[in-house]
Amino acid sequence: MNYSQKYFVIMGIIFLFMSGFMILTGIMTHSAPPAITYPLLGMMIMSFCLSYLHPQFKEKDERMKLIRYKGMFFSFFALTAYYLLFSIGLNLKILTLSATELLNILMALTMSTVFISFVVLSKRY
Repeated sequence: MNYSQKYFVIMGIIFLFMSGFMILTGIMTHSAPPAITYPLLGMMIMSFCLSYLHPQFKEKDERMKLIRYKGMFFSFFALTAYYLLFSIGLNLKILTLSATELLNILMALTMSTVFISFVVLSKRY
């Protein structure tokens, strides 16, 4: 494990503690966690995924270009499904979210989906 991978793991652990603390405060107050919790969870997932992907992303070969291309392609359809589900949920009053909560959740889902798809595709190709 080289230095860059270690830095990504350390950042992931820091984000894990920060988001875990915020989730714990939400549980203790019997309310939803603060809206900033969701992007922190997304950054935690992103950091751990980048620590795994760093040796492969370091090389600028055709395999990594294919993984990036297909990862973004699959993420586009997943994000379209997220937007559709949130739109239906909000219009039918199934979900009651503020605008900041919705944007933070969508931001976390975007980060998580892109980087998890990169990891899955790097194992596949």
